[in-house]
Amino acid sequence: MYCIIITTCNEEDERKIIDSLLSSKVVACINSFDVKSTYIWKRKIEKEKEKMLVIKTKIEKYAEVEKKIKENHSYEVPEIICIEIKNGYDGYLKWIDSVIK
Repeated sequence: MYCIIITTCNEEDERKIIDSLLSSKVVACINSFDVKSTYIWKRKIEKEKEKMLVIKTKIEKYAEVEKKIKENHSYEVPEIICIEIKNGYDGYLKWIDSVIK
């Protein structure tokens, strides 16, 4: 089983999270996007420029990925969301298998 894990972070945390995940080989690929986030935090509406990381991995690696994100993340409550991949191009999924240890 495969999944996409989404997290948002500030620019300072982005490189630490990416490097930690890729060097440990618990993920195969990470896409990074600039996003504008608007959310409620401690009863106030907040607006921030953030980075969104879209992380491709195997579902059984979720706990390790979550741990590494939290170790390298400065937010009190980081967004970490896992979405199961039900279908995908077989060649791409086999590539994920070949990268993740």
